[in-house]
Amino acid sequence: MQGRPVDANSVAAFAFFAMPLDFIIRDLRPTDRPDWEEMWARYLEFYHQHLDPVVIETTWARLNDANEPMFALVAEHGGIVVGIAHCVLHRGTWAVHNLCYLEDLFVASEMRGRGIGRALIEAVYARADELQCDRVYWMTQESNAAARRVYDAVALRTGFIQYRRD
Repeated sequence: MQGRPVDANSVAAFAFFAMPLDFIIRDLRPTDRPDWEEMWARYLEFYHQHLDPVVIETTWARLNDANEPMFALVAEHGGIVVGIAHCVLHRGTWAVHNLCYLEDLFVASEMRGRGIGRALIEAVYARADELQCDRVYWMTQESNAAARRVYDAVALRTGFIQYRRD
């Protein structure tokens, strides 16, 4: 897989050519709303989640607001969004600079196995480097074996277990 910049204004925009599929990774745009909604719905379905419409609207607004400490990248193939990555930037107690939490990563099931997930992660890394983040990190379900094979190739598995209260 080779990459070449396609947008001089964004470090995170790349074109990837992996026979027979070519796609680009770029920033989310307001015009992506219908495709983003489809990907977001499929992602939530994958994790058996349902969000109230107000949460979806708030998420969309935040991802499109340059003043929010978040950013979103998409994978586009044939003019259609086929993958999404949502990141949250935040301070931490173990670093001087911000950390980048890759909160959501999803590739359409029919497009998996073609390097799109890895390309999205690499583009997140590039953006985090551009923003001088000290770390990029994310979580996945232990049972998500296909994704974990990709993650094991591009990051260090820390062995931490998540606890939470909703």
